[in-house]
Amino acid sequence: MLRVLALISIIALSAFAAGDASFEASKRELNIPAIIMFFIFIMGTLALTYWAAKKTKSASDFYTAGGGITGFQNGLAIAGDYMSAAAFLGVSGLIYLKGYDGVIYAVSFLVGWPIILFFMAEKLRNLGKFTFADIAAYRLGQKEIRTLAAFGTLSVVVLYLIAQMVGAGKLIQVLFGMEYEFAVILVGVMMIIYVTFGGMLATTWVQIIKACLLLSGVTFMAVMVLYHFDFNFESLAVTAAERHNDGEAILAPGGFISDPISAISLGMALMLGTAGLPHVLMRFFTVGNAKEARKSVVYATGFVGYFWIIITIVGFGAIAFLNSDAGAAYFVDGKLFGGNNMASIHLSHMLGGNAFLGFISAVAFATILAVVSGLTLSGASAISHDLYSNVINPNATDEQVVKISRITVVVVGFVGVILGIAFEQQNIAYMVGLAFGIAASANFPILFLSIYWRGLTTRGAFLGGLTGLVTAVTLVIIGPIVWVQILGNAEALFPYKHPALFSVTIAFVAIWFFSKVDNSERGKTEKELFRAQNIRANTGIGASGAVDH
Repeated sequence: MLRVLALISIIALSAFAAGDASFEASKRELNIPAIIMFFIFIMGTLALTYWAAKKTKSASDFYTAGGGITGFQNGLAIAGDYMSAAAFLGVSGLIYLKGYDGVIYAVSFLVGWPIILFFMAEKLRNLGKFTFADIAAYRLGQKEIRTLAAFGTLSVVVLYLIAQMVGAGKLIQVLFGMEYEFAVILVGVMMIIYVTFGGMLATTWVQIIKACLLLSGVTFMAVMVLYHFDFNFESLAVTAAERHNDGEAILAPGGFISDPISAISLGMALMLGTAGLPHVLMRFFTVGNAKEARKSVVYATGFVGYFWIIITIVGFGAIAFLNSDAGAAYFVDGKLFGGNNMASIHLSHMLGGNAFLGFISAVAFATILAVVSGLTLSGASAISHDLYSNVINPNATDEQVVKISRITVVVVGFVGVILGIAFEQQNIAYMVGLAFGIAASANFPILFLSIYWRGLTTRGAFLGGLTGLVTAVTLVIIGPIVWVQILGNAEALFPYKHPALFSVTIAFVAIWFFSKVDNSERGKTEKELFRAQNIRANTGIGASGAVDH
């Protein structure tokens, strides 16, 4: 492990040294505080991983930290998981670009949490073990449901992973003048080390530390922005409108999403997708019981809600500051260096100089590493727990399952790096919106109906869920972003950027229809098993507790 740490330090230093720093040299000196804070964070979290590796002995330790995380700790970790690069860099960049429409994006991200709190958290903890497929397959066919859940999970993980990788690459490119490709590879290597050696325990503590640092950093930014406007948000909004190219239009909706179908579709994706994100759902199995699961959602909702309020101030602050005379240094050929996703990073430099830029950049890097670690772990668990130990080799030992997980982590990391390089120019908030759309279409309908609808059968869940997944992925591919912007076609076959309104509706209707027409003996047995499942879901009788260490 120590050799690995030394190797990473050498690779990172050589990559920084080899970077193309032409823009940095002309605009500002090499940011030594940023580099120092980067390495303090990296070495600290690697030490944490080393500690966690010694405590990670079983599959339960690897996937759920033995169920020994408290409600408050898990709430912070969930918030850390949720406050991703798309949240910090993407949404602040979206507010900088489009104003009020970016705020709507932020609010949509938040409103999914009450659904998790009131409908999902307690039942997830009582019915599940390692992944959300444990709940979906509780009384249904293991092979069909787990296979579908694994593909749904991997689809979400890959899209979400692209967003984080793009954010990481742009961030390090701006800071060090380092080549984008090298930056993405560095993040991929770090992620693989965290998850492979430390499992869920290391991932949880990285997320907790990152959440505390991020909330502290953006709070300071918001206070500094408001300080310059005498703590008057109205004055900030007026100044932002005066300095933005679109003028007062940034204070009204419609600049980003102009038609009601796209607005409803995006809102559905962000609201229902939250309750279908595999890396967030996985966190409910890290606490000891259902009470702690509910508490963790309450804490997470509070932290996330506060964060979105602060990001709104930061976004409008970026408009006001970066479009002033002093902000001209951050533009190259009329465009913000690093793209709109870097608006909050440049704002931190204007507000607090190199030292604060270093802190915020290290926090943003921590944000990305924490989220990609959680994503990778959920992807690995889908392959090893759902597919390998429950479908391919039901007699697999803990050691075999964890070994498959670690191999999968390396593969997912490799895929994430390749796709992160390929999707360099995409807005990361949009990419996450797509991930939410697929989570809402493929994962949420099966999970929700398996908990609450007695009439659900394996045939209905599999065919309906597959229909939702295929519809969502197909509509994304033939939509404007992939079909026109990436594949270079003249006109999109599907006119809307966000497909959730169509794909979620199709998924629910298909699951209902195929379950209703299923009159097989197996289907009747599955419906009769609902009563026992419902008792355990509401009481927790038979649910596993925390593991002693």
